[in-house]
Amino acid sequence: MLKKIHFTILLLVTIFLGLGNAQAQKKNTNTKIKNIVLVHGAFVDGSGWRSVYDILSKNGYNVTIAQIPLTSLKDDNATVRRILDKLDGPAVLVGHSWGGTVITESSSHANVASLVYVTAFQPDKGETTDKWYSSQPGLPEAGILPPDNEGFAYYDIEKFHAGFAADLSHDQATFMAHAQKPILASSFTTAVTAADWHTKPTFGIVPTADKSINPIILRNMYKRSGTKITEIKGASHAVFISRPQEVANVIISASK
Repeated sequence: MLKKIHFTILLLVTIFLGLGNAQAQKKNTNTKIKNIVLVHGAFVDGSGWRSVYDILSKNGYNVTIAQIPLTSLKDDNATVRRILDKLDGPAVLVGHSWGGTVITESSSHANVASLVYVTAFQPDKGETTDKWYSSQPGLPEAGILPPDNEGFAYYDIEKFHAGFAADLSHDQATFMAHAQKPILASSFTTAVTAADWHTKPTFGIVPTADKSINPIILRNMYKRSGTKITEIKGASHAVFISRPQEVANVIISASK
């Protein structure tokens, strides 16, 4: 009888320890950065991240969307840094288009653990966005207009669908064109003062059908920096709206 009780106790202890180890292993497997900050680019605002936000939030991430003013690199960087200051720990910092320049400038913040460039500019310290944008011939569908009398640049409404959001419906692209947020053009000629993609894990998305930024430019920037590249075939410059799951998958990879 005593032998039977002793065996039962040993069995229970073994099961308990086994479950504990399994839970610990599962917990370790799922360990990841919980904070994500999404930064929009020129001519749009943060609402375009809605589908990506929904996917990430449902996966347990704390997601913050930066509404940058697009009035200067300094102002945009300050907006992102205010968000980073308030976080309780490390974050994945994500930028789309011009937002790539902004996250590069913000990359030295202590809470930035990794970077994701979504068809985004990735200048080095001392470089400008325009340096890279002008490094390859512009595509005919692209529609960035010369700055107006106040120095703000808009995207040509007539070219917005083909140039910015070809894989969205005509109605959605038309709405986005009329709701666009202009950028102070001098932002494009302002050099960044930080570039921690040199030392932090960095991921980049290349939509192969982007007509706003020549994909050759994206590949050249990302290859120079050793960025882990994901190409999304047939996607437009609005890839964060048209292909949210694929974009979210890259962000999730950057969180591990």
